[in-house]
Amino acid sequence: MTQTVPPQAVPQAVPQAAQPAAAADRPARRSGRLRALDGLRLVAALMVCAYHYGGRDGAVQQAWGRSPKELFPALHGAFSYGCLGVQVFFVISGFVICMSSWGRTLKEFFASRVSRLYPAYWFAVLLVTAVFALRPVVAQPLPPAEVLVNLTMMQQPMGSGRVLGVCWTLWVEARFYLLFALVVWKGVTYRRAVGFCAVWLVASVLAAGMGQPVVDLVVMPEYAPFFIGGLALYLVHRFGGGPVLWAVVAMSWGLGQYQAVRGLVAPAGTDVFHHRSAWVVVAVVTAGYLVVAVVALGWLDRVDWRWLTVAGALTYPFYLVHEHLGWAVIEVLHRRLGYSAPVTFGATVGGMLLLAWLVHRLVERTLGPRLKRALLRPVAAG
Repeated sequence: MTQTVPPQAVPQAVPQAAQPAAAADRPARRSGRLRALDGLRLVAALMVCAYHYGGRDGAVQQAWGRSPKELFPALHGAFSYGCLGVQVFFVISGFVICMSSWGRTLKEFFASRVSRLYPAYWFAVLLVTAVFALRPVVAQPLPPAEVLVNLTMMQQPMGSGRVLGVCWTLWVEARFYLLFALVVWKGVTYRRAVGFCAVWLVASVLAAGMGQPVVDLVVMPEYAPFFIGGLALYLVHRFGGGPVLWAVVAMSWGLGQYQAVRGLVAPAGTDVFHHRSAWVVVAVVTAGYLVVAVVALGWLDRVDWRWLTVAGALTYPFYLVHEHLGWAVIEVLHRRLGYSAPVTFGATVGGMLLLAWLVHRLVERTLGPRLKRALLRPVAAG
């Protein structure tokens, strides 16, 4: 809520040799934070949170003591679409990863990603494990060997259980980083980025038709269109729109909405309360693309409130801790202390945001820069 991507300053103007001819004479866009994008990241995380607390059954029903459908009769249907926040995250991720990797070496790219993702993730894994070891009401703690492999973030390909339910999206993000590293390796330019989008887009269509698990593992046809759309929209932001870029955006949107409908409308074994509407799924995906496009075009540059930067900083730690720890808080507030469902819902979201702020201040801002410096430190020749 993935998002696993940090807001960065917009890079400086590219040398004209690296720009497409049509963009060479355009003035450079205003440098600075894209605070509207920060706010959108938190909105996407809150969408996923609403889904986990009130839009599905399963473990959350154990936390509430009854189905959220009974507790939120007017909202449970809307909450069930909150899982689409993940697709919005992936569009933002494509935009921000392209932005933050411009002008960086491959070593700098990986150091940035590792130092951004791992400190808060390690803390969340250990905290959730400790909480459920002390109070295994909603979920049982995993065995020590599985907790340790979770710390590598490679538990899914290893076939291990997951400490954090949301960490499957981090595995998707990690594969995107590995693919985009092919562009960073040679240096990110307009032509290389567009070529990467085109090749990956075609590969995702072919992979969807092949249905081969190994190919799907690498190409990710279910999620590739969203990353590609974000990459193309960043190029629109940096160089201005053009037929090629808008064609890539349109194609990625078309494939993305199809994959979202295919995966989320009345899937087998659904744990939502009703069959989702295909039209609503398409509308949410479209809205996500449109908002990022509006940011890319600079139409929200005046949305420059500083608190949005804080919102963006809270997004990743909030995304990590909100699900399982939120269920534990719900169980205590609603079932043990007797607070109403709306009060419990609001207090739990507020509590998770406060915890996310603490994780950002005490963990990310402390360990992240140190880890990055350590990874960038030159290795002495033996």
